[in-house]
Amino acid sequence: MSLIERWAQTLNELQTHGRLRSLKLPSGIDFTSNDYLGYASRIRTTDPQPELSRSGIASRLLRGHHELWDRVESELAAWHGAEAVLMMTSGFSANEGLISTVVEPGDWVATDELNHACIMEGLRVCRPRKFSYRHNDLNHLEDGLKTEATKRPSGREMFIVTESLFSMDGDRAPLKDIVELGEKYAAQVIVDEAHSTGCHGPNGSGCVDALGLRERVLATVHTGGKALAVCGAYICGSKLLKSFLVNKCRHLIFTTALPPTIALWWLEMLPQVRGDDSLRNTLHENTRQFRAKLREKNVSTIGDSYIVPVILGDDVRAVRVATALQMHGYDIRAIRPPSVLPGTSRLRISIHADRDWHTLEALTDHLAGAMS
Repeated sequence: MSLIERWAQTLNELQTHGRLRSLKLPSGIDFTSNDYLGYASRIRTTDPQPELSRSGIASRLLRGHHELWDRVESELAAWHGAEAVLMMTSGFSANEGLISTVVEPGDWVATDELNHACIMEGLRVCRPRKFSYRHNDLNHLEDGLKTEATKRPSGREMFIVTESLFSMDGDRAPLKDIVELGEKYAAQVIVDEAHSTGCHGPNGSGCVDALGLRERVLATVHTGGKALAVCGAYICGSKLLKSFLVNKCRHLIFTTALPPTIALWWLEMLPQVRGDDSLRNTLHENTRQFRAKLREKNVSTIGDSYIVPVILGDDVRAVRVATALQMHGYDIRAIRPPSVLPGTSRLRISIHADRDWHTLEALTDHLAGAMS
């Protein structure tokens, strides 16, 4: 079989199973992006300082660094009450880069079975001894920690990696309990805050800070491309961790830096999100009302957040229901394997703070009808 035939066979198999993907332009009312606070429409479309757009096209260790990024990192560290922040190009590179740099072969890592692909990729790169614990199952996690603690080789570290708000199930990790287990068994805790940043805590800095756990975790990872509506992501931790990553993280060392004009967007956004408790409250109230209305219509969901998964199971059925909603003017898409486990294909509905109740209520009507 030739290479071209091999590719064609793979795509035909995906088509047969209802899993073939294609790129589609945004169309209809947005219930699929992660723009939870509705900030995307606020970002400026023109650059007030055009000379910044092409300044220092290089990695940050060469000519790609700019004083604006120092300002952004300082403001982000202050927002989280952390020692230091390191800006990265994306959430995927931040998670993969952090994990593959701080975890060494021979170390032991407990990872939630539903952690994002970038976390799993980081673990694949660094080749630790891996323990995948059942989703949010503290007993299973402690079983693994207890067993490893009795036989840990000298000089090897233990880690626990979890998301704070899971991107496909819309539920939260029991972070306080996880941190306590980490302390009990001397395991370092890393938390991916991608979907909670901007939306949780009194100033939007995430679940770890809202629970007062900042000093008890090794690092947190935050993305701009979700609720904050800006390009880039960052790792939050100690000054020592930042220095170690600057010197050892290949995802920083060998990547072209974000242009400093993007730093201006961060500096514009940060004061807004810190003081936007009203919009956060609206987001959570929209979520509460939407989920309650779905229950009235006997539409089952999982989780309790503004990520609202409606499990349909079958891939073809998920595509069919999503297509029906798109025809009614909603941008809602089917989520299928490998993004979720086989047999759990779903609609993943993202509630936004800038959606009015009339639109949300109409969506519940159309969703119930499409599923019947």
